[in-house]
Amino acid sequence: MSALLSVGAVSVVFDGVTALCDVSFEVQQGELLGLIGPNGAGKTTMLKVITGVVRQTSGSVRLDGRPLDGLPTHVRIRRGLALSQQIVTPFRDMSVIDNVALAAGAAMTVSPVKALLHTRRERELNIGHQLLSRVGIAPQANESPKTQPMGTLKRLELARALALAPSLLLLDEPLAGLNSKEARLLADTITEINRGGTTIVLIEHNLGEVLRVCHRLVVLDNGEKIAEGEPAAVMNNASVRAAYLGTGAAAATTGPAGDQHAAA
Repeated sequence: MSALLSVGAVSVVFDGVTALCDVSFEVQQGELLGLIGPNGAGKTTMLKVITGVVRQTSGSVRLDGRPLDGLPTHVRIRRGLALSQQIVTPFRDMSVIDNVALAAGAAMTVSPVKALLHTRRERELNIGHQLLSRVGIAPQANESPKTQPMGTLKRLELARALALAPSLLLLDEPLAGLNSKEARLLADTITEINRGGTTIVLIEHNLGEVLRVCHRLVVLDNGEKIAEGEPAAVMNNASVRAAYLGTGAAAATTGPAGDQHAAA
């Protein structure tokens, strides 16, 4: 595998407060990587650096070998990024299928002339129907997002991100707000999407599902990378256990029972 995303020595300082400190990691082509850490670890800031919402104080971000530094978010999206956000905000006055079709036609809105010349929607609607089937909500295609439960809206958000045909899909807590069954089923869908060839970075607090589906983990704590590697080895790392459980709890929790607690 080759690195699709390279984050090199990224630091972010807000008004004298260090949000990220010299963080480096790579995401390999075809990988499903979990970017995890306790609240306030710097995960969201890192995601915002990758998407261009926040500009790093130092360091660099490269996608498929090309630097993203200084580029606005919309240009990064056209380079191959897509983001499924934690807080789902579909266009509620449009149908589920129209939400996805709109995203599928994003390239047609690059210029007013191209938008005016593109008057037929068959291609975008076909893509929309395919993606709704892929994420498991095809029966809701013609319904309004206003009437959909959270589980369906999470899958709609995923379909909208996939409609951009990204080379790298960033998922920001897609399982948040779901019950255990819904979370497991959506994690299975994410795994299937990855197996279909989409490289994924997953930010998620549901460690049970993270450990089940991710190939590799990068762990942040207080803005620093404290561990990286295969899930089982990472969760046995003393620094990771301390970050999640507290130093005293990590020291007192050993053996198989401790491993289960750390991954809960």
